[in-house]
Amino acid sequence: MTFRAFRHCILLLIALGLSACAQLGNSGGSAPPPPPLPERVEAATQRLLEANPEATRYSPMIAATFVSIDNLAQSSTLGRIASELFASSLAQAGMQVREVKMRDSLFIEENVGELILSRQVQRLSQEHNARSILMGTYAQGENTVYISARIVRASDAMVLGSTSLTLPIDNDLRAMLGGGW
Repeated sequence: MTFRAFRHCILLLIALGLSACAQLGNSGGSAPPPPPLPERVEAATQRLLEANPEATRYSPMIAATFVSIDNLAQSSTLGRIASELFASSLAQAGMQVREVKMRDSLFIEENVGELILSRQVQRLSQEHNARSILMGTYAQGENTVYISARIVRASDAMVLGSTSLTLPIDNDLRAMLGGGW
């Protein structure tokens, strides 16, 4: 083999090696980041309304702060923003959403938000002239947060529609969950 042929073989092997490395780099790269929380809530709201289109007939609606599944009297920044995002998304979809934080009659505890327990549903819905209530819970796992949202008919507490979503725990969620992280 001549020096020139040897050099071409070496160059060909290098080119094949680089090509293989590029292929591995493309397939072994990190996954794209998950969509931000507002986009995930909008998708979950879409699923809820597609599966239960009659839920929008129960306007106006009030929104309760989402609470921890482990303690229904406790919430967090995540519970408050999840409620706000779902209410906003439902309003954009045509649901009439009453802003209850402007009234004095709804109990608002600092750092908890508007908590609605089942025994308060009828009283609060009458006070705010609401036909439905957005309620939700969240559960914190080791690597995932699970959120469940539902629209409940105020007159008899029947669930008109529900949806859920999961979120991988990242630094933003850790900050919003507070406590112990």
